[in-house]
Amino acid sequence: MTDNIVICLVGIVVLLVLIFARMWVGPALIVVSIVGIAIMKDWKFAVTALSPIPYSSIASYTFACIPLFVMMGCAIANTGIGADLYRFARNMLGKIKGGLAMATVAACGIFAAICSDSVTSAVVMSKVAYPEMRRNNYSEGLAAASITAGGTIGIMIPPSVMFILYGMLTESSIGALFAAGMIPGLTQILIYIVTVYIVCKIDPKKSGEVIHITREEKRKSILPVWPIIVIFAVMMGGIYGGFFTPVEAGAFGTMSVFVIALSLKRMNKKVTSNIVRDTVQTAGMVVLLIIGAYFFTTFMAVSGFTSYLSDALIGWQTANDIPRLTVIIVILAFFLITGLFLDCLAVLLLTLGIVFPIVVALGYHPIWWGVIMVRMLEISMVTPPYGLNLFVVARSCNVPIGKIYRGVLPFCAADLGHLVLLVAVPELSLWMPRLMGIIQ
Repeated sequence: MTDNIVICLVGIVVLLVLIFARMWVGPALIVVSIVGIAIMKDWKFAVTALSPIPYSSIASYTFACIPLFVMMGCAIANTGIGADLYRFARNMLGKIKGGLAMATVAACGIFAAICSDSVTSAVVMSKVAYPEMRRNNYSEGLAAASITAGGTIGIMIPPSVMFILYGMLTESSIGALFAAGMIPGLTQILIYIVTVYIVCKIDPKKSGEVIHITREEKRKSILPVWPIIVIFAVMMGGIYGGFFTPVEAGAFGTMSVFVIALSLKRMNKKVTSNIVRDTVQTAGMVVLLIIGAYFFTTFMAVSGFTSYLSDALIGWQTANDIPRLTVIIVILAFFLITGLFLDCLAVLLLTLGIVFPIVVALGYHPIWWGVIMVRMLEISMVTPPYGLNLFVVARSCNVPIGKIYRGVLPFCAADLGHLVLLVAVPELSLWMPRLMGIIQ
């Protein structure tokens, strides 16, 4: 093992310490990379190698997807359109036992089709779905857990900021990733609904009262929602039909949401200010993360650690005739363990440059692995003790974190079952992009 690889390993340990100390992930990646390269080479080399990255990593046409989709999600969250989506789902499913929790999951799925962010989905549904479930005597645990788990759907169903990040960092087709996420996202919604049904069947007291919805109420709830469904259909149809690039789809969707909000008279100075503020904050965070990820990738490339680990692992697998699926299971187990303690985005940015070459060398499709990576991020967001959505919902709903921990366990079991299904049947992820001719 060379000195550079030892330096890289020490850098990874220092990075983990900084992240555990609650330093922002982006700046932590940048600091470790600069110092690490300077130690391996010298400060002049570090400056020469890294100085172009802050511009080159984001000065791309593809990057424009992120602020556009983020602004679209912020507009939906701040103009009350998210509440309309929940009301529609509630009126369709409310009269089933556990229907309000099922409606929460379904509304999160619809919201995800426009929003692209899990935390935003969780916050919006906390405001509109949780009070409704509590008024109808749902248990705190089930009500909060359905929001916590349902919110994660935001990064699976396209458009997804996580898929855009993965596509940029691995140079994979974003359109193919969007297509690949459709079936896994829909099956995730279905599995969560089944999970709610089973929980309510085992303990009926958790599901509260069945609400009665008139046909007129159902009809009225459709009116505010149908433009959003049309927007999503046009966006995805335009991307897959070759009429839109993802960037153009984001621009069309954002403009359309603003037009709908204006027509519903939900835009004013305060709402506009909130949309701009939330967009700048979120997009700025993503910019730092992308720059940090490219810095860290350069750091590992200079050290030679990525190629060393890939060659060693593939050599070990070949020499011992170990099934390639076993290697994938070991990698996923690593993600499950690290996801218990680290921020999901930190795990992605820290490991992607290491794991991606190994997975591709094993012969797996990079688009399929993108879906698996995003699914692992979703799981880490709801897994105790440090899942991000757990704390977001606890704060938004004012629910003790212990009750959410207990309530979310059935959804964690459902997540693992869904992950096994996606690993065992790769065509669930690859069939759609192959059908559309995006990949071979």
